[in-house]
Amino acid sequence: MTDKEQMSLFDLAPSEVPITELPKAEGVTESQPTKKAARSSKNITPAAIASVPVHERFASLDQLKEAACNCQKCPLAPTRTNVVVERGDRQAKILIIGEAPGEQEDLSGLPFVGKSGQLLDKILESVGFDTSKDIYICNTVKCRPPNNRVPTDIETTTCKPYLLEQIRLVDPKIILLTGATSLKSILGEKLGITKVRGQWYEWEERLVMPIFHPSYLLRNQSREQGSPKWLTWQDVKAVKAKYLEIIDTNLADDEEF
Repeated sequence: MTDKEQMSLFDLAPSEVPITELPKAEGVTESQPTKKAARSSKNITPAAIASVPVHERFASLDQLKEAACNCQKCPLAPTRTNVVVERGDRQAKILIIGEAPGEQEDLSGLPFVGKSGQLLDKILESVGFDTSKDIYICNTVKCRPPNNRVPTDIETTTCKPYLLEQIRLVDPKIILLTGATSLKSILGEKLGITKVRGQWYEWEERLVMPIFHPSYLLRNQSREQGSPKWLTWQDVKAVKAKYLEIIDTNLADDEEF
């Protein structure tokens, strides 16, 4: 595929998947109220995952998903339709973290299925990733904030144990942080996303790269050199190169045994 053909995949068709045709997350239904549950730099201090209390850890992603779907810990619970936990391969080497569910995600129970999600899939496909096999996707918070506002600190802090446990259980080699909210949640970076996107960080013995959120790219349609889309294309190519490097290293290690 030529460079021009690759970049053409960054353009989202005007039509959008109708809400009635959106996929439903397996086992996710409209949540009913339940009893309230009991209670940066390039080298980030590896203490975040270890800080998750033992009683908030899970034996499996299925157990985590069940707990999240019944969670009533923050103010977002009463206004949600569905809890949005995950999509993709639970054994993927690349994990992508978004901000929060939007309207279509709230209706479907799956992250990144609206226009931003369709564009994200196209971006990944532009360098040959299969989003059903190579990628695991989740959000900083699992419930939709009203009117798609930015999650509050209380909401992100309350939901963070679920996110950290997803990272621990999936055990990815690469984490992509889409937008400022996920950047702040994981790396605590105070710089804007435009200052740090495309840079590799080391966190919890994993490689982490902040990238532009797809919704930002939808508002900036130019594909000229230096534009957000062009920069994201450079970033995703760097991610693919690092992914192949990791795969090759793992294969070499396997051959030794």
